[in-house]
Amino acid sequence: MTQQISPGTPRLPRRLGTAPDPAGLDPMERASRAVLEEHQLRRLRWTLRHAYDNQPFYRRKCDAAGVRPEDCRELADIARFPFTTKQDLRDAYPFDAFAVPMDRVLRVHASSGTTGRATVVGYTKGDLDVWADLVARCIRASGGRPGERVHVAYGYGLFTGGLGAHYGAERLGCTVIPVSGGQTARQVQLIRDLRPDTIMVTPSYLLTIADEFRRQGADPRGTSLRTAVLGAEPWTEDMRTEIEETFGLHAVDIYGLSEVMGPGVANECVESKDGLHVFEDHFLPEIVDPITDDSVADGGEGELVFTSLTKEALPIVRYRTRDLSRLLPGTARPAFRRMAKVTGRSDDMIILRGVNLFPTQVEEQVLRIPALAPHFQLVLRRPARMDEMTVRVEHRPGAAAADIGTAGARLDEAVKEHLGVSAAVEVVAPDTLERSVGKVRRIVDERPR
Repeated sequence: MTQQISPGTPRLPRRLGTAPDPAGLDPMERASRAVLEEHQLRRLRWTLRHAYDNQPFYRRKCDAAGVRPEDCRELADIARFPFTTKQDLRDAYPFDAFAVPMDRVLRVHASSGTTGRATVVGYTKGDLDVWADLVARCIRASGGRPGERVHVAYGYGLFTGGLGAHYGAERLGCTVIPVSGGQTARQVQLIRDLRPDTIMVTPSYLLTIADEFRRQGADPRGTSLRTAVLGAEPWTEDMRTEIEETFGLHAVDIYGLSEVMGPGVANECVESKDGLHVFEDHFLPEIVDPITDDSVADGGEGELVFTSLTKEALPIVRYRTRDLSRLLPGTARPAFRRMAKVTGRSDDMIILRGVNLFPTQVEEQVLRIPALAPHFQLVLRRPARMDEMTVRVEHRPGAAAADIGTAGARLDEAVKEHLGVSAAVEVVAPDTLERSVGKVRRIVDERPR
């Protein structure tokens, strides 16, 4: 394995509140686009060489494509290099994708493996420092500040959410309350007793916590929470409105995935809430057509692809995320492009009688009917030749019987009008559907294989 020199990663201040800049931003957040792109190109060349020399599977892909690291002369040349897929990482299970000796790997995380063999990711000390720096950057962009308390309700363990949030909050200088997921009644008790300023959690589970507040006879708006940093699953602007009105706080989107790093790849800024600024000093984003694999110009929708620029243990080149989004110009952080909210995943797309739809599109319609709660599942069946979909959705506690009686018909009509398909609707009692403490399971596919 070829020895590599780390790509000179500038560190954020260990306590962002003491940074010389009055806004508390680090130098790359204040850089010009020209300076950023020069920085990216240098790091991209380092990454391509590191991957080619130390990842046999990626070297084989490059050789088959007839491309070598020295062929990268400008940022646009990244399109000449082959993609990395989740299957590549599964085939390398557990450690064959690592680009450093195991004695340099300080930690591993892994996917759940529920849809196949797990993917294992590794981190050197430098990787862990960068990760903590970037999550600290996310919390600050969301409105958090040193000295505040952060309630972490992402799951700890092999899932990257809990520990990623934990060390980022500590890096910022916050007091961490490491609750993890589950035990919803205890979540409520700790929020009431320890009075955190920020909660980091999946959006669907935060709504479950809101249900528990109400079950206990407490108003979620009466908490100390000012900010919710929400990620790990797609969520809509309607759900943002629901969460902000329920708790009286700012709901801000964070994005990441374990194969690229974990949480901290991109984050919304609380002052704009207009899309997630990608931290392009560490990750080079692209949008490609998920069918043709062709590059899509900024502004066009397609599949997100990421290349890491500073990762040592597991450099990743052109990783196919399967997340659907768009790239837009920067606003609150002008040098960094924004990714629009993820609208769904190409592998979560439902094709129902020739119509393509995503769970988030159904969610938008559910949240527009006051009697319905934002807890639903899409059940797919094939009783004969044609696929059928049933939307199972809970009604809100305390909703009037008359409103509950008409809610199903209203949702049926809305799905037909806005999504172009017919679906059965089953309105069920509160707490009927399985609650999520991690990524929500929106699709229940009962069709025969």
